[in-house]
Amino acid sequence: MNTQTAFSPDETPVIERAGTADELIERARALAPALKERAEETQALRQPPEATRLDVKRTGIHRLFQPARFGGADAPFRAAVDVMRPLGQACGSSAWAIVQNISHNSMMCRWPVQAQEDVWRDNPAALLSGILIPNLGRARRVEGGYVLSGRWPFVSGVSLAEWAIFTAFTPGPDGEEEDRHFLVPKSDYRILDTWYSIGLKGSASHDVVLDEVFIPEHRTTTVDTMREREALYPGEPINMRAPLYCMFGVYIGGTALGIAEGAVNTYLEQARSRISRASGKAVSDFPTQQVKIAEALSCIEAARLLIYGACDQMTEILESGRLPSDEERARCRAEATFAGQLATRAVNVVWDAAGGGAIYERNPLSRYFCDMSAANRHITQNWDVSAISYGRTALGLSLDNPTL
Repeated sequence: MNTQTAFSPDETPVIERAGTADELIERARALAPALKERAEETQALRQPPEATRLDVKRTGIHRLFQPARFGGADAPFRAAVDVMRPLGQACGSSAWAIVQNISHNSMMCRWPVQAQEDVWRDNPAALLSGILIPNLGRARRVEGGYVLSGRWPFVSGVSLAEWAIFTAFTPGPDGEEEDRHFLVPKSDYRILDTWYSIGLKGSASHDVVLDEVFIPEHRTTTVDTMREREALYPGEPINMRAPLYCMFGVYIGGTALGIAEGAVNTYLEQARSRISRASGKAVSDFPTQQVKIAEALSCIEAARLLIYGACDQMTEILESGRLPSDEERARCRAEATFAGQLATRAVNVVWDAAGGGAIYERNPLSRYFCDMSAANRHITQNWDVSAISYGRTALGLSLDNPTL
């Protein structure tokens, strides 16, 4: 099987580029008002509306890490945070679906060339979704590939995607089990209408079922493929050699930061003109409110510093020509997770400050609160898991998380 996924830097792209990283960031900012206007519709539909799907494909914001050969931006890591922040501020559900498109596009860069051609040659703006939980699926080797079965929950954005990536256990060469990723077209899986949630209601995070589906060999790859590796040619984009599972936490953390910024900005706007029902005085004059606003804003700023710092540290390591150590990978994940914890704290602070009026569905603050509560349940946002990995490696112990 040909697992070579790199292309020489002087190879002429076969597809017109979606845009530079800066252009995609500007398009995300320009798209945000429309997503905000559609936020209630998105929640009611339990998925982003068709207009949002078309906007994402038109703007190409999900193509940040797609190789230039297929029209992508080959963007730096921090560009994903720059894109996700305004989207999260506008609509947490839409942002959550889009960050899955970005993350799974970044995974495709490491697949066999033929798989990339399957997805992107005729549809370079294809949307991808996926789920990386291996113990929910089983695959057996057959001639020419694998037969895959399983049921996976939380496949965010799946109802909009044209392809999805699933992870399952497969028998290894020596009889042991190995984790393997499988690339599957939408025609080969079944979406179950299961996404009835209290937060990220419109993210289309349904269950997906595969029943004895044949996956050709070139549409599979091992989990190890997604780990960091040496450059295959000078100037190879760093996404091609980064620890991708580690970076997923950064992209999710950037989305959480955007949701928090949206919540704090919403409450600031409300608090500046809010009059207390009890006293008839301006809420902005209350020292307790001033303290809470300062705390929320400080949490936001600290989260920004952490999330961009994680991007820049990983960029510096890879651009220096070396690979990150176990401790550096664990630190990257921990910083991204802690940024998400700070973002959650910021939302909780303004939620507490907002009083009874915040519980109405008509108040957008209730949507931000529920969206952040849901986002904080993602595995990359689990502080205990991330902190243990970082603490172990800082103490000279082995890394306990094989996905980093």
